[in-house]
Amino acid sequence: MEININNKKVEIVKGDITEQDTDALVNAANNHLWMGSGVAGALKKKGGQSIEESAISQGPVNIGEAVITDAGDLNTRHVIHAASMGQDLKTNTDYIGKATQAALELAEKYRLHSVSFPAIGTGTGGVEIHQCASVMLSQTIEFLQSSEQVKHVKFVLFDEQAEQAFNDELRHMFERH
Repeated sequence: MEININNKKVEIVKGDITEQDTDALVNAANNHLWMGSGVAGALKKKGGQSIEESAISQGPVNIGEAVITDAGDLNTRHVIHAASMGQDLKTNTDYIGKATQAALELAEKYRLHSVSFPAIGTGTGGVEIHQCASVMLSQTIEFLQSSEQVKHVKFVLFDEQAEQAFNDELRHMFERH
């Protein structure tokens, strides 16, 4: 599914985030920025250890903040590490919203035009997929209202259930308006 907002695109796809060719891929990070399993593990496995080393050298950060690194061997320019959880690896919708906002602000600061996000906090973090989708999509749509650099935000979901949840939430948002 895809929508346009002020000549900017929000896209929802099922796929592998490590294969995306947007300017940046977002990693759902912990606040110490070490890369364990899930999206972080996949990014590190495919992109190389240098991504994690660069991230850790910039941390720790507060939950809700983000840092940017190069992308190693990935088919993108940058990885944005959005700290949505602490060392306990648990999160909530408030942290997810702040981390999403921080990642988008970093993309804007670095003059990036396209960003791919996973469903932050739905794996180890334990947040229900519809709650995650609602928060992340709301933050993104609000951000795109005034963004000058970011033109394309893609949500890359691992399975059909997550893709459907994001599509459902996006439809509900635009039915209300």
